[in-house]
Amino acid sequence: MSNVKLAVVFYSMGGTNYQLAKWAEEGAQAAGAEVRVLKVQELAPESVIEANEGWKATVEATKDVPVATSEDIEWADAIIFSVPTRFGNMPSQMKQFLDIQGGLWAHGKTMNKVVSAMTSAQNPHGGQEATILSLYTSMMHWGAIIAAPGYTDPVIYGAGGNPYGTSVTVDQEGKMIEDVEDAVKHQAKRTVTVAEWVKG
Repeated sequence: MSNVKLAVVFYSMGGTNYQLAKWAEEGAQAAGAEVRVLKVQELAPESVIEANEGWKATVEATKDVPVATSEDIEWADAIIFSVPTRFGNMPSQMKQFLDIQGGLWAHGKTMNKVVSAMTSAQNPHGGQEATILSLYTSMMHWGAIIAAPGYTDPVIYGAGGNPYGTSVTVDQEGKMIEDVEDAVKHQAKRTVTVAEWVKG
């Protein structure tokens, strides 16, 4: 059986979800997966980005990361999404990416993809769980198989104990408060393992 193909699809404004995506890549590669790290298309006006130093720095840091396409979704056996929360929901950039996959969905190409999600917010109860659940709602429509981390490893508790997916709190300086690297890597390995079962 060929290795699991994993797409890590993220949106990042301040760099947090880009870092989570890179940790997911490391965890998945350690589990033997072939990984593509991909960003979704930016929709915000350039003038708004230019006015925010952190946002501008993230755009620069991710300029060589490919933009996710329908072909990437079709290619992948599994997908890990990483997004910041926007009022308890996924950002419009990610929502648009999901919304334009209707053609794939109509042809049954989103069925049985193994998916998992991660998020960040400026406070622990700032919509982290709701954001992940909003993504999973779309995935149920896709006919995807959700591989939430649950409480499958003690590292989940060390990272704040979110069973839906790794979530991290980011302070005013843009620094992560919880240490979530191991939890992200565990979640990525678990996603790859579940994808191996489905593939097999």
